[in-house]
Amino acid sequence: MSRLPVIVGFGGYNSAGRSSFHHGFRRTVIESLDPEARQETLTGLAVMMKLVSVVDGDYRSADGETLSKAEIERRYGQQILESTLIRRIERQYFDVDAAHWHKSLTVNAETPLTFTTQRKQLPEPLPANWQVEELDGNQVRVTLHDSCEFKVDSYREMAVKSAGQLPTGFEPGELYNSRFHPRGLQLSVVAATDALRSVGIDWQTILDHVQPDEVAVFSSSIMSQLDENGYGGLLQSRLKGHRISAKQLPLGFNSMPTDFINAYVLGSVGITGSITGACATFLYNLQKGIDVITSGQARVVVVGNAEAPITPEIVEGYAAMSALATEEGLRHIEGRDDVDFRRASRPFGENCGFTLAESAQYVVLMDDALALELGADIHGSVPDVFVNADGFKKSISAPGPGNYLTLAKAVASAEQLVGEEGVRRRSFVHAHGSSTPANRVTESELLDRVAGAFGIADWPIAAVKAFVGHSLATASGDQLISALGTFKYSLLPGIKTVDRFADDIHDEHLSLSMRDVRRDDLEVCFINSKGFGGNNATGVLLSPQVTEKMLRKRHGEAAFADYCARREATREAARRYDEQALKGQFDILYHFGQGMIDDHAIELSSEGIKVPGFRQAIRFKKDERFSDMLD
Repeated sequence: MSRLPVIVGFGGYNSAGRSSFHHGFRRTVIESLDPEARQETLTGLAVMMKLVSVVDGDYRSADGETLSKAEIERRYGQQILESTLIRRIERQYFDVDAAHWHKSLTVNAETPLTFTTQRKQLPEPLPANWQVEELDGNQVRVTLHDSCEFKVDSYREMAVKSAGQLPTGFEPGELYNSRFHPRGLQLSVVAATDALRSVGIDWQTILDHVQPDEVAVFSSSIMSQLDENGYGGLLQSRLKGHRISAKQLPLGFNSMPTDFINAYVLGSVGITGSITGACATFLYNLQKGIDVITSGQARVVVVGNAEAPITPEIVEGYAAMSALATEEGLRHIEGRDDVDFRRASRPFGENCGFTLAESAQYVVLMDDALALELGADIHGSVPDVFVNADGFKKSISAPGPGNYLTLAKAVASAEQLVGEEGVRRRSFVHAHGSSTPANRVTESELLDRVAGAFGIADWPIAAVKAFVGHSLATASGDQLISALGTFKYSLLPGIKTVDRFADDIHDEHLSLSMRDVRRDDLEVCFINSKGFGGNNATGVLLSPQVTEKMLRKRHGEAAFADYCARREATREAARRYDEQALKGQFDILYHFGQGMIDDHAIELSSEGIKVPGFRQAIRFKKDERFSDMLD
């Protein structure tokens, strides 16, 4: 009997704001919320963005005026909406109208060129046409003959000008001592904290109920850390005449989000891993988390990813592949000079490329028995993720057949859990929906054909990249978090950035909407991802209602009733964290150099291992996998 991986916490940050307690989801459906929920979401964003502060429990404007949530909406509502989700790239990242460049300049000197400088600044070896004369002190006079080449500062306009950025004014590095941390690692720390705090159970309490090696963390980034504090600075330093720091290389590893969570957030000695699969990376890590829970290797798993790709180099790299929506491309689609960058991502509509985004999303999984024992709040379950490659390819970036295998197997798997009618009438898809012309055709055809094969009519399709953009490694995490919001609020986000859906999509069996749709009967979501290189994955996400039904059957009504009683205290503790976070008190978990383990104090025996600082010992398990092959 396999253990069921249930979601007991989730959190993170993207261009919609904070993910825990569905705040980010609510930003994407804000037009459909009741006034109280809308004002709470806007107020939380106002605090994150430093538009208002909290003093003695009251919301205050910059001039000290006390404001109600309704007044915050009236005063700052429009500004908040315009400063979240996809929008024009802000200058804190780089100036899209004047991005820094170096231009090579060849100079042919009609007469000798002379300049003075310090001797230590001379290049080694000296160019053959340089003549050097010693001056007073450390100064030298250099005379150049004939031609020479310079690299001079230059600035040029970027073709791509939009991205999914964190809410304006919110800086994750300000929430803890993040000196020299690349932005992606800052996001890892604050997002993992958000997910863990949302559980409503103290981490030490969870650790006390499991063996130290029954905890696992799977996380990564596909682009590594390419800003100045990571590989970006490492690769640029010599060309800029700077020194490489001792931190840039190690902090650039794409496995570092996992390492940071183990070393500074959890203090874990359990299973660890960093799997990458292009845009399907979150689902690859989720599959690993599911595997170690169902096999009994781990009882608690933290799964997620962090990506911070809004740098000139990454934007230019994807633009060179003709993968991104450019200003000129959007101008051509809209048929006017004034481009609406907020609608740059248009899944299944007339589009011209995807929109990069930064995001970090994490979920906390437990096996079902531990979740009931601890009284954890269960937000859904993830029984399966399917991964398949494309076979032989001509273009490494082009879509291929592997996604047919992943999606069809996911639907067949879900049918065994919720029945044919559950899939046909009460399931929906969070599509990859990248907003490229190729994706709208190939993915819609895939979805339509699979729907037809399984007898699904009017299959509801959502595409969260329309709001938050494409966060690469974290993209499927954005999709899963949005799907949890649909289960909570019975709202399926419409694809609201398109005026109409493209004529070349396949939608005979699909239901695409440009408005939010109310559905209180949805039980299953298929999280679909199509990644560069043939990295295809589809995950099965079950609603909390279906999950609870399964747990009642497995554990019995009496045990489930006891669990529900314990769950109330968990929900209250989680609610207190949410209230604090809405007021800007994020209480980041960051333990640098604290609680370090003296390996000489580890107690070893033939029965197991006792690690200092952990209540339970690690007990060696009996391995009977190959018993039939032994004498």
